[in-house]
Amino acid sequence: MTDLERKIYRIIYNMSRFRKNPTIQDLKIKTGKDESSIRKAVKNLMSRNEVEWDKEKKEWRFK
Repeated sequence: MTDLERKIYRIIYNMSRFRKNPTIQDLKIKTGKDESSIRKAVKNLMSRNEVEWDKEKKEWRFK
């Protein structure tokens, strides 16, 4: 896991504990990265089954 992926994972995990889903704008502010690199990092996390988006409940699931 890269530093950016680890950082995004921690942000999503910590915000979801309080029933908040971070937006792309939230992630851009907190990481200082652009949208394309954030999307790429989230896709990598999802492909390795680190995180999963529950479409019905609209929340993140962690493995």
